[in-house]
This record gives sequence, C-alpha cells and structure tokens, in this order.
Amino acid sequence: MSAKDDMKDYLAQHPRMIGGLFAMVLLVSQAGSAAAVMGSATQVGP
Repeated sequence: MSAKDDMKDYLAQHPRMIGGLFAMVLLVSQAGSAAAVMGSATQVGP
C-alpha cells in the first residue's frame, strides 16, 4: 500500500477527521491571510 491508500483507509474509518482536517486548513489559511495584512500595514500616517 502507498501512503495515499493508507490515508484514504484511515479517513474511511474515521469520517469525522475529514471535517477536522478541513477546519484546520481553513484556520491556517485565514491566519496566513491575517498575518500578511498585518505585515503590510506597518506604515502609520499619510
């Protein structure tokens, strides 16, 4: 078996983990966007 098949089998046996992994991906992507915005907004004033 390959690693892809192992992951597919694991997620088939634990379907709630699909939702958990999806939520973590969303959280990380939102945190990355927020960090990028905060990093570019360092200039204060005109």
